[in-house]
Amino acid sequence: MSALKALAAQFLAWVLAGAGYLALGLPLTASLPLAVVQGILAASLGALLRAEPWWIPIHLIFSPALVLALRLDLPPGLYLAVLAGLTFVFWTTFRGEVPLFLSSRAVAEALLGLLPQHAGLRVIDLGAGSGGLLRRLARARPEARFTGIEHAPLPYFLARLNARGLVNLVIRRSDLWREPLHGTDVVFVFLSPRVMPRLWEKTRAEMRPGALLVSSSFPVPEAEPERVVEVADRRGTKLYCYRM
Repeated sequence: MSALKALAAQFLAWVLAGAGYLALGLPLTASLPLAVVQGILAASLGALLRAEPWWIPIHLIFSPALVLALRLDLPPGLYLAVLAGLTFVFWTTFRGEVPLFLSSRAVAEALLGLLPQHAGLRVIDLGAGSGGLLRRLARARPEARFTGIEHAPLPYFLARLNARGLVNLVIRRSDLWREPLHGTDVVFVFLSPRVMPRLWEKTRAEMRPGALLVSSSFPVPEAEPERVVEVADRRGTKLYCYRM
């Protein structure tokens, strides 16, 4: 749905920008001023369509960047390579409205302090990205078991590399919505505001009583967290902790 909104905003913006240029008697060519106007219109339409916040800057720069790239007369294969690379990295953004967010080292340290100390602890990261956070946790808690779920191909590959040499860390390429949470002690997520209500339903239905959900940056609407941990990183990250 998010990708469809983006395509609709881009298409309508080009129609409006082209119609405006023709009405003013200006030449309808692939010029940078026209691309800038289209970008502003696309960003405005994206906001009206209630697109996710990260789409707004993408709308702003997409057409101007495309025009500038065309002026450089780059090899056609380069565009295909860029498209393939973006698809491998942002696969979940296009399919599931969940962008790629990477957690800081400070978040890993704060999360480490939230983990229970009992033996056999099981922790899962839904949307593990490149796996850096889980690697830090797994090295600090060798007696615990950590699982990372990632669907985008390139982050999954990097996460597998990060998991090398750690027998207590497993990375799986899977859809986070299909991942069962029964028996998990702690679930960590860094997703997006749009999916938090659905995630809350899933965790309440599958996680055992007393288990902990930790959401980085995005709270669950209409649910009171047990505590909120403020992290001293560049983002000013907050960890919202919910007890099942």
